[in-house]
Amino acid sequence: MSGGVLFLDEPFRSLWMGQDPFVAVEALEGEIFRELEARRTLRTEVNGHGYFVKIHRGVGWPEIVKNFLSLRLPVLGAANEWRAIQRLSEIGVDSMHAVAYGLRGRNPGRQHSFIITEELTPTLSLEDFCLDWKKHPPELRLKRALITRVAGMARRMHRAGINHRDFYLCHFLLHLDPAPTADQFRLSLIDLHRAQLRAQLPRRWRDKDLAALYFSAVDIGLSRSDLLRFLAAYFACPLRQILRDEARLFSHLTSETRRLQARFARKVAAGEMT
Repeated sequence: MSGGVLFLDEPFRSLWMGQDPFVAVEALEGEIFRELEARRTLRTEVNGHGYFVKIHRGVGWPEIVKNFLSLRLPVLGAANEWRAIQRLSEIGVDSMHAVAYGLRGRNPGRQHSFIITEELTPTLSLEDFCLDWKKHPPELRLKRALITRVAGMARRMHRAGINHRDFYLCHFLLHLDPAPTADQFRLSLIDLHRAQLRAQLPRRWRDKDLAALYFSAVDIGLSRSDLLRFLAAYFACPLRQILRDEARLFSHLTSETRRLQARFARKVAAGEMT
């Protein structure tokens, strides 16, 4: 494909044979999750199987400039998610399986791109799975296994130079078939469209991811020993060393959680949360 990238696996390789995939993807129908001028997200079905489709139509140069002036990297298209999925697979972190990806256009403000991933089902987000833990604590071994697994996934992701930028419990999907037990369960990390990939992850972005995760878990009834278990698994070193070397991280967790709580409260007050 001249001037772009195209990957098609089944069923879309056969479904779109002889068609322009960038036209065909826009014609897909299904349940709409997000509809903006520059981005569309929907769930569609092909031959009885569910797929999630994300279409990016270019954010425009004004939006790109606004992001840079705010010291934020703009999300230009589906490339972030595509690369992050491939890299997570390489390092053994379960994520989504992409069956189609396309990008065309050299102008960053007008690029047209898409990514299609298989629906992960049956699953339940960790946010929902942990929702009632305060009133009904989970089986202890399962809770500890989940904490250790999340910490390990975060550690491998960060050591591979990836930061998620939306690193919340709702973006970990717990697979329900077979039923999860402390000895056997599967977690998949999703929603990677804002992910950044580098040779080495700056501490600032590591801490932002960890603060987002802490914010999403701060009210589910975790104990101090649960938090220490996470830290021990994430840093893979003695707790005494962590407590000595990571004072700046602990301060950031507290201040960032307050900031995120305030932002969440503003969104609720403005009616932006549904």
